[in-house]
Amino acid sequence: MATLDRTVPALYELCVIDDIPSTVEVIAAKIPWDRYSIKVTGTAKNGDEGIRLIEQTRPDIIITDIRMPKMDGLEMTRRILEIHPHCKIIILSAYTDFEYAKQAIRLGAFDFVKKPFSIQDITKAVLDAKALLEREIERKLQIQCMERKVDESLPLLRQEYMGRLLRHETKPEDAKRYWEEMQAGDKPELLTVFLIESDSFQYLSQPHHDIEVSRYTLQQILMDTIGQGNQGLVCRDGPNCYAGIIRCAELMELRQLAEECCANIASGTKFSISIGIGKAVSELHELPESYKSAMRALASHIHEEGNTVFDDLNTPQQGEVYPRYAVELEQKLLLALRSGNIEQSLSVLEHIFNDMHRIHPLPGPMYLRSLYFELAFVVLRALYEWVPQTVMQPFHQAIRGRDGQGELTIKYFQQLLKDMCSAGCDWIERERTSDTERLIYRSTEYIRAHLHLDLTVEYCARQVSLSGGYFASQFKKHTGLTFNQFVTNERIERAKLLLIENYQVQEIALSLGYEHRRYFSDVFKRVTGQTPSEFRDVYMGQR
Repeated sequence: MATLDRTVPALYELCVIDDIPSTVEVIAAKIPWDRYSIKVTGTAKNGDEGIRLIEQTRPDIIITDIRMPKMDGLEMTRRILEIHPHCKIIILSAYTDFEYAKQAIRLGAFDFVKKPFSIQDITKAVLDAKALLEREIERKLQIQCMERKVDESLPLLRQEYMGRLLRHETKPEDAKRYWEEMQAGDKPELLTVFLIESDSFQYLSQPHHDIEVSRYTLQQILMDTIGQGNQGLVCRDGPNCYAGIIRCAELMELRQLAEECCANIASGTKFSISIGIGKAVSELHELPESYKSAMRALASHIHEEGNTVFDDLNTPQQGEVYPRYAVELEQKLLLALRSGNIEQSLSVLEHIFNDMHRIHPLPGPMYLRSLYFELAFVVLRALYEWVPQTVMQPFHQAIRGRDGQGELTIKYFQQLLKDMCSAGCDWIERERTSDTERLIYRSTEYIRAHLHLDLTVEYCARQVSLSGGYFASQFKKHTGLTFNQFVTNERIERAKLLLIENYQVQEIALSLGYEHRRYFSDVFKRVTGQTPSEFRDVYMGQR
């Protein structure tokens, strides 16, 4: 039996009802219906049998005489359309029953064929009915397709409207319309925004399909948790962020719901999330205020390890503070890196980290992130001078790939910097495998520690038991500088640090092996383009 749910029926089904056996025989057996993808599924000789047959087989097309025993064609038409409204009824009528047949058409019959009829008349009427059925099926399929597309697009529409409600100022009437378009039900008295961010980064290296599956899984768990009991709506709010509009204003209940979200994500996936809770608002067009306060609350998760709930009322105070680590610490870090000293590098890093987090009130999260990005690129540039690109490229990608992503935590930044310094120093140390390299390296360390002495090629060569000429050539080969250039550069760099620390020029000159202040000043100006005093004034912002 054909139905309107089928895309292309294998066979359309036909029943013939007439009290004249020869008429039934001609229609049912003499016409090659299979050629037209039509199958005769039954015949009947009166109205009662016909109704029972139709109830059993539910055919697509029915041919019935207008005058039959026990039930006439008009009553048959009414009864058939009550039990099987989509079928097509073709009435057989004599010329004298023509007006009677037109009444059947008005009741809903598809067509009528006058008696006496030809095989061609019956075939045409049945094929016309079949064509109409096919058009109806096509229309229904189109409607089903449109309905399916609407259902599929509803999450995207909801995300679009939620984005407008949360991130943009809207007129009250527009906000109300967006809410209705989301099919969110009646507006509650108070609304609160949740801003939800993934803490985990493992999936960022997965294939794109797996990443999307992970994001979809997170969203489904959040929707199930928040949507339970019609507590709120959830949509995507960025690559690894989600936003929720919650039908609640009590902070205790909000925190309980947020913690339930964290717990469900942690138990149902390998990820964790952090949630910022905004302030409650009473009007739909005020939702951007709640969204902004949720952003402020969530920004605090940079100081945590994740799986945490924050609210704008209890967020640690953060001021417009713009601290920096000391320049001399950066210089010490670069010296340690270039010498391949892992312990010293990590020690200076810890010093920088500690300095940054002693500030009160805490620096704003965006500024703190930018400072860590800046330090990471400083370290990268220094290591690229000594370490092959292939060694540092993964760290470079890790930094650039995350730049601008709000979900990075301080712990992530700090570990990345430590790993970067360790990898770079380890390579530098391992590359110093030859005796000569080690000796030259020892010489550079000796020079840095004894800048106050009268350093010469012969003197330093004796310290490592090499001849002066060989020492000078190997020194140039491994450092890229002549011995005198290296000593001068190291003295000038040390002088810069001492000038910043406000030592007197005379003291600096003597501590770096220069007997006369004027000679030291001449060398300093030749190298830097400034006198020592000019350098200090420019650095301290006095010019």
